Amino acid sequence: MAARPTGRARRPAASRGDGQAAGDRTRPPRPHALHRYGQNHLVDGNILRAIVKQAAVGPDDVVLEVGAADGQLTRPLLERARLVHAFEIDHRYASRLAKLAAEHANLAVHPGDALKQDLATLDPPPTALVANLAYNIAIPLIMTTIAGLPQLSRWAVMVQKELGERLFAAPSTKAYAAVSVLTQLACRREEVRAVPPAAFRPQPRVDSSFITFVRRAPAVAGTAAAAGQAAPLLTAAEYAAMDQLVRRAFGQRRKVLTNTLAGAARAGVTLSRDDVLRALEGLGLSLAARPEELAPPQWVALAQALAWPMGAGGGGESA
Repeated sequence: MAARPTGRARRPAASRGDGQAAGDRTRPPRPHALHRYGQNHLVDGNILRAIVKQAAVGPDDVVLEVGAADGQLTRPLLERARLVHAFEIDHRYASRLAKLAAEHANLAVHPGDALKQDLATLDPPPTALVANLAYNIAIPLIMTTIAGLPQLSRWAVMVQKELGERLFAAPSTKAYAAVSVLTQLACRREEVRAVPPAAFRPQPRVDSSFITFVRRAPAVAGTAAAAGQAAPLLTAAEYAAMDQLVRRAFGQRRKVLTNTLAGAARAGVTLSRDDVLRALEGLGLSLAARPEELAPPQWVALAQALAWPMGAGGGGESA
Protein backbone atom coordinates (compact mmCIF):
# COMPACT_ATOMS: atom_id res chain seq x y z
CA MET A 1 0.00 0.00 0.00
CA ALA A 2 1.35 3.41 -0.91
CA ALA A 3 2.27 5.73 1.92
CA ARG A 4 -0.15 8.57 2.60
CA PRO A 5 1.41 11.88 1.47
CA THR A 6 2.27 14.32 4.22
CA GLY A 7 3.44 17.90 4.49
CA ARG A 8 1.57 19.09 1.38
CA ALA A 9 -0.93 21.89 0.97
CA ARG A 10 -4.49 20.63 0.91
CA ARG A 11 -5.89 20.47 -2.61
CA PRO A 12 -9.40 21.65 -3.52
CA ALA A 13 -11.97 18.89 -3.53
CA ALA A 14 -11.97 16.99 -6.81
CA SER A 15 -14.92 17.15 -9.12
CA ARG A 16 -17.04 14.02 -9.27
CA GLY A 17 -18.78 12.56 -12.28
CA ASP A 18 -22.09 14.04 -11.16
CA GLY A 19 -20.65 17.56 -11.31
CA GLN A 20 -20.42 18.18 -7.57
CA ALA A 21 -17.20 18.57 -5.65
CA ALA A 22 -16.18 15.52 -3.66
CA GLY A 23 -17.30 15.97 -0.07
CA ASP A 24 -20.02 18.48 -0.96
CA ARG A 25 -23.04 17.37 1.06
CA THR A 26 -25.17 20.45 0.53
CA ARG A 27 -27.13 18.78 -2.25
CA PRO A 28 -27.81 15.17 -3.17
CA PRO A 29 -25.82 13.73 -6.08
CA ARG A 30 -27.11 14.67 -9.50
CA PRO A 31 -28.67 11.75 -11.43
CA HIS A 32 -26.45 10.33 -14.17
CA ALA A 33 -26.84 12.07 -17.51
CA LEU A 34 -29.20 10.50 -20.03
CA HIS A 35 -28.01 10.36 -23.63
CA ARG A 36 -31.55 10.54 -25.04
CA TYR A 37 -31.95 14.00 -23.53
CA GLY A 38 -28.50 15.17 -24.64
CA GLN A 39 -27.58 16.06 -21.07
CA ASN A 40 -24.20 17.70 -20.43
CA HIS A 41 -24.40 19.61 -17.16
CA LEU A 42 -22.34 22.76 -16.69
CA VAL A 43 -20.21 22.24 -13.56
CA ASP A 44 -17.51 24.92 -13.81
CA GLY A 45 -18.48 27.61 -11.31
CA ASN A 46 -16.32 30.31 -12.90
CA ILE A 47 -17.88 29.79 -16.31
CA LEU A 48 -21.36 29.64 -14.77
CA ARG A 49 -20.83 33.05 -13.17
CA ALA A 50 -19.42 34.45 -16.42
CA ILE A 51 -22.37 33.35 -18.53
CA VAL A 52 -24.89 34.62 -15.99
CA LYS A 53 -23.19 38.00 -16.27
CA GLN A 54 -23.18 37.79 -20.08
CA ALA A 55 -26.89 36.90 -20.08
CA ALA A 56 -27.54 40.38 -18.64
CA VAL A 57 -30.87 39.43 -17.04
CA GLY A 58 -32.53 42.33 -15.25
CA PRO A 59 -35.29 42.72 -12.63
CA ASP A 60 -37.96 43.28 -15.29
CA ASP A 61 -37.08 40.16 -17.28
CA VAL A 62 -39.22 37.05 -17.47
CA VAL A 63 -36.80 34.23 -18.29
CA LEU A 64 -37.52 31.06 -20.22
CA GLU A 65 -35.08 28.32 -19.18
CA VAL A 66 -35.23 24.97 -20.99
CA GLY A 67 -33.38 22.08 -19.36
CA ALA A 68 -33.29 23.34 -15.78
CA ALA A 69 -32.07 19.99 -14.35
CA ASP A 70 -31.27 20.53 -10.66
CA GLY A 71 -31.34 24.32 -10.90
CA GLN A 72 -27.65 25.17 -11.14
CA LEU A 73 -28.36 27.96 -13.63
CA THR A 74 -31.88 28.57 -12.35
CA ARG A 75 -30.71 29.77 -8.92
CA PRO A 76 -28.65 32.77 -10.08
CA LEU A 77 -31.38 33.64 -12.58
CA LEU A 78 -33.95 33.74 -9.77
CA GLU A 79 -31.79 36.32 -7.98
CA ARG A 80 -31.96 38.63 -11.00
CA ALA A 81 -35.21 38.06 -12.86
CA ARG A 82 -38.81 39.00 -12.19
CA LEU A 83 -39.81 35.39 -12.90
CA VAL A 84 -38.28 32.22 -14.37
CA HIS A 85 -40.29 29.71 -16.43
CA ALA A 86 -38.20 26.55 -16.00
CA PHE A 87 -38.83 23.55 -18.25
CA GLU A 88 -37.42 20.11 -17.48
CA ILE A 89 -38.27 16.92 -19.35
CA ASP A 90 -36.39 14.58 -16.96
CA HIS A 91 -38.79 13.56 -14.17
CA ARG A 92 -35.86 12.65 -11.90
CA TYR A 93 -35.39 16.36 -11.18
CA ALA A 94 -39.04 17.02 -10.33
CA SER A 95 -38.68 16.92 -6.55
CA ARG A 96 -35.62 19.19 -6.56
CA LEU A 97 -37.29 21.78 -8.74
CA ALA A 98 -40.48 21.58 -6.69
CA LYS A 99 -38.43 22.29 -3.56
CA LEU A 100 -36.72 25.21 -5.29
CA ALA A 101 -40.11 26.59 -6.37
CA ALA A 102 -41.34 26.37 -2.76
CA GLU A 103 -38.41 28.55 -1.74
CA HIS A 104 -38.76 31.07 -4.58
CA ALA A 105 -42.08 32.63 -5.47
CA ASN A 106 -40.67 33.82 -8.80
CA LEU A 107 -40.09 30.29 -10.15
CA ALA A 108 -42.68 28.51 -12.29
CA VAL A 109 -41.74 24.89 -13.03
CA HIS A 110 -43.07 23.27 -16.21
CA PRO A 111 -42.47 19.50 -16.45
CA GLY A 112 -42.20 18.01 -19.91
CA ASP A 113 -40.87 18.78 -23.37
CA ALA A 114 -40.80 22.51 -24.09
CA LEU A 115 -41.05 21.86 -27.83
CA LYS A 116 -44.41 20.16 -27.30
CA GLN A 117 -45.83 23.05 -25.28
CA ASP A 118 -47.52 26.19 -26.56
CA LEU A 119 -44.92 28.64 -25.28
CA ALA A 120 -47.07 31.56 -26.42
CA THR A 121 -49.48 30.79 -23.56
CA LEU A 122 -46.87 31.34 -20.83
CA ASP A 123 -48.05 34.02 -18.41
CA PRO A 124 -46.31 36.36 -18.02
CA PRO A 125 -44.70 35.98 -21.47
CA PRO A 126 -40.92 35.45 -21.57
CA THR A 127 -38.65 38.34 -22.50
CA ALA A 128 -35.40 36.33 -22.47
CA LEU A 129 -34.31 32.76 -23.20
CA VAL A 130 -31.38 31.68 -21.01
CA ALA A 131 -30.48 28.01 -21.23
CA ASN A 132 -27.87 25.31 -21.65
CA LEU A 133 -29.46 23.67 -24.70
CA ALA A 134 -29.11 20.05 -25.73
CA TYR A 135 -27.89 19.80 -29.32
CA ASN A 136 -31.00 17.99 -30.57
CA ILE A 137 -33.39 20.75 -29.48
CA ALA A 138 -31.27 23.89 -29.90
CA ILE A 139 -32.16 24.81 -33.49
CA PRO A 140 -35.91 24.04 -33.29
CA LEU A 141 -36.23 25.85 -29.96
CA ILE A 142 -34.39 28.95 -31.15
CA MET A 143 -36.42 29.06 -34.37
CA THR A 144 -39.69 28.48 -32.48
CA THR A 145 -39.01 31.29 -30.02
CA ILE A 146 -37.92 33.75 -32.71
CA ALA A 147 -41.08 33.14 -34.73
CA GLY A 148 -43.60 32.50 -31.98
CA LEU A 149 -42.64 34.69 -29.01
CA PRO A 150 -42.62 38.31 -30.21
CA GLN A 151 -42.04 39.68 -26.70
CA LEU A 152 -38.88 37.63 -26.32
CA SER A 153 -36.09 40.05 -27.15
CA ARG A 154 -32.92 38.37 -25.86
CA TRP A 155 -31.32 34.94 -26.27
CA ALA A 156 -28.42 33.76 -24.10
CA VAL A 157 -27.83 30.12 -24.92
CA MET A 158 -25.17 27.45 -24.52
CA VAL A 159 -24.89 25.51 -27.76
CA GLN A 160 -22.36 23.42 -29.61
CA LYS A 161 -19.73 25.66 -31.20
CA GLU A 162 -20.66 24.51 -34.71
CA LEU A 163 -24.29 25.48 -34.16
CA GLY A 164 -23.38 28.88 -32.75
CA GLU A 165 -21.29 29.57 -35.84
CA ARG A 166 -24.14 28.50 -38.11
CA LEU A 167 -26.64 30.95 -36.61
CA PHE A 168 -24.62 33.99 -37.69
CA ALA A 169 -22.58 32.56 -40.55
CA ALA A 170 -21.78 34.73 -43.56
CA PRO A 171 -23.09 33.95 -47.05
CA SER A 172 -21.04 31.63 -49.27
CA THR A 173 -19.50 29.83 -46.29
CA LYS A 174 -19.87 26.19 -45.36
CA ALA A 175 -21.80 27.04 -42.19
CA TYR A 176 -24.32 29.32 -43.92
CA ALA A 177 -27.73 27.67 -43.94
CA ALA A 178 -31.45 28.40 -43.75
CA VAL A 179 -31.18 28.97 -39.99
CA SER A 180 -28.47 31.58 -40.67
CA VAL A 181 -30.80 33.58 -42.90
CA LEU A 182 -33.81 33.22 -40.60
CA THR A 183 -31.90 34.11 -37.44
CA GLN A 184 -30.25 37.14 -39.01
CA LEU A 185 -33.53 38.40 -40.46
CA ALA A 186 -34.80 38.80 -36.90
CA CYS A 187 -31.74 39.17 -34.66
CA ARG A 188 -28.25 40.57 -34.28
CA ARG A 189 -25.41 38.90 -32.42
CA GLU A 190 -23.90 40.50 -29.34
CA GLU A 191 -21.24 38.27 -27.79
CA VAL A 192 -19.80 34.76 -28.02
CA ARG A 193 -17.85 32.97 -25.29
CA ALA A 194 -15.98 29.73 -25.99
CA VAL A 195 -16.64 26.98 -23.43
CA PRO A 196 -14.37 23.88 -23.32
CA PRO A 197 -15.61 20.29 -22.83
CA ALA A 198 -14.02 20.19 -19.35
CA ALA A 199 -16.68 22.62 -18.10
CA PHE A 200 -19.35 19.90 -18.38
CA ARG A 201 -20.18 16.52 -16.89
CA PRO A 202 -20.18 14.29 -18.76
CA GLN A 203 -17.71 15.96 -21.09
CA PRO A 204 -19.03 16.36 -24.64
CA ARG A 205 -16.78 15.47 -27.55
CA VAL A 206 -17.09 18.94 -29.04
CA ASP A 207 -16.47 22.51 -27.94
CA SER A 208 -19.38 24.70 -26.94
CA SER A 209 -20.22 28.39 -27.18
CA PHE A 210 -22.31 30.64 -25.00
CA ILE A 211 -23.85 33.08 -27.45
CA THR A 212 -26.02 36.11 -26.81
CA PHE A 213 -28.14 37.78 -29.46
CA VAL A 214 -31.06 40.19 -29.44
CA ARG A 215 -34.08 40.90 -31.56
CA ARG A 216 -33.37 43.70 -33.98
CA ALA A 217 -34.94 47.04 -33.20
CA PRO A 218 -36.49 49.31 -35.86
CA ALA A 219 -33.85 51.16 -37.86
CA VAL A 220 -33.25 54.84 -37.13
CA ALA A 221 -33.16 57.21 -40.10
CA GLY A 222 -29.60 57.73 -41.30
CA THR A 223 -28.24 54.46 -39.93
CA ALA A 224 -26.75 51.66 -42.03
CA ALA A 225 -29.91 49.60 -41.55
CA ALA A 226 -32.09 52.44 -42.76
CA ALA A 227 -29.78 52.89 -45.76
CA GLY A 228 -30.63 49.41 -46.96
CA GLN A 229 -27.59 47.57 -45.62
CA ALA A 230 -29.71 45.33 -43.39
CA ALA A 231 -32.90 43.41 -44.03
CA PRO A 232 -36.10 45.27 -43.11
CA LEU A 233 -37.89 44.18 -39.97
CA LEU A 234 -40.63 41.67 -40.68
CA THR A 235 -44.03 41.10 -39.14
CA ALA A 236 -44.83 37.62 -37.82
CA ALA A 237 -46.75 36.81 -41.01
CA GLU A 238 -43.94 38.09 -43.23
CA TYR A 239 -41.38 36.10 -41.24
CA ALA A 240 -43.47 32.94 -41.70
CA ALA A 241 -43.57 33.56 -45.45
CA MET A 242 -39.80 34.05 -45.56
CA ASP A 243 -39.31 30.90 -43.48
CA GLN A 244 -41.20 28.87 -46.07
CA LEU A 245 -39.32 30.34 -49.04
CA VAL A 246 -35.85 30.07 -47.48
CA ARG A 247 -36.31 26.52 -46.22
CA ARG A 248 -37.60 25.46 -49.63
CA ALA A 249 -34.46 26.80 -51.30
CA PHE A 250 -31.97 25.41 -48.79
CA GLY A 251 -33.60 22.01 -48.95
CA GLN A 252 -31.38 21.51 -52.02
CA ARG A 253 -28.66 24.04 -51.32
CA ARG A 254 -26.31 22.82 -54.08
CA LYS A 255 -28.90 23.41 -56.79
CA VAL A 256 -29.53 26.78 -58.43
CA LEU A 257 -32.47 28.84 -57.23
CA THR A 258 -34.29 28.54 -60.53
CA ASN A 259 -34.61 24.83 -59.83
CA THR A 260 -35.15 24.84 -56.06
CA LEU A 261 -37.84 27.54 -56.05
CA ALA A 262 -39.74 26.42 -59.14
CA GLY A 263 -42.99 24.91 -57.90
CA ALA A 264 -42.96 26.66 -54.52
CA ALA A 265 -46.54 27.59 -53.61
CA ARG A 266 -48.22 29.91 -51.13
CA ALA A 267 -51.67 31.53 -50.96
CA GLY A 268 -52.56 30.50 -54.49
CA VAL A 269 -49.25 31.64 -55.99
CA THR A 270 -47.04 28.97 -57.58
CA LEU A 271 -43.60 30.01 -58.78
CA SER A 272 -42.29 28.95 -62.16
CA ARG A 273 -38.69 28.74 -63.28
CA ASP A 274 -39.24 31.82 -65.45
CA ASP A 275 -40.57 33.75 -62.43
CA VAL A 276 -37.34 33.06 -60.58
CA LEU A 277 -35.18 33.94 -63.61
CA ARG A 278 -36.94 37.30 -64.03
CA ALA A 279 -36.62 38.11 -60.31
CA LEU A 280 -32.90 37.30 -60.23
CA GLU A 281 -32.29 39.32 -63.38
CA GLY A 282 -34.24 42.27 -62.01
CA LEU A 283 -32.11 42.28 -58.86
CA GLY A 284 -28.87 42.03 -60.81
CA LEU A 285 -28.10 38.59 -59.36
CA SER A 286 -26.56 35.68 -61.22
CA LEU A 287 -29.11 33.52 -63.00
CA ALA A 288 -27.13 30.55 -61.66
CA ALA A 289 -27.22 31.77 -58.06
CA ARG A 290 -27.46 29.15 -55.32
CA PRO A 291 -29.21 29.60 -51.94
CA GLU A 292 -26.02 30.15 -49.91
CA GLU A 293 -24.94 33.07 -52.13
CA LEU A 294 -27.73 35.43 -51.02
CA ALA A 295 -27.36 37.53 -47.87
CA PRO A 296 -30.47 37.94 -45.64
CA PRO A 297 -31.45 41.35 -47.13
CA GLN A 298 -31.23 39.86 -50.61
CA TRP A 299 -33.62 37.11 -49.58
CA VAL A 300 -36.23 39.71 -48.66
CA ALA A 301 -35.62 41.54 -51.92
CA LEU A 302 -35.98 38.27 -53.84
CA ALA A 303 -39.28 37.48 -52.11
CA GLN A 304 -40.59 40.91 -53.09
CA ALA A 305 -39.38 40.53 -56.68
CA LEU A 306 -41.14 37.16 -56.88
CA ALA A 307 -44.36 38.71 -55.53
CA TRP A 308 -44.19 35.99 -52.89
CA PRO A 309 -47.32 36.31 -50.69
CA MET A 310 -46.14 37.86 -47.43
CA GLY A 311 -49.45 38.37 -45.63
CA ALA A 312 -51.19 36.28 -42.97
CA GLY A 313 -52.89 33.04 -43.89
CA GLY A 314 -50.40 32.09 -46.59
CA GLY A 315 -50.99 28.36 -46.33
CA GLY A 316 -49.60 26.30 -49.19
CA GLU A 317 -46.85 23.73 -49.03
CA SER A 318 -44.92 22.75 -45.95
CA ALA A 319 -41.31 23.73 -46.57
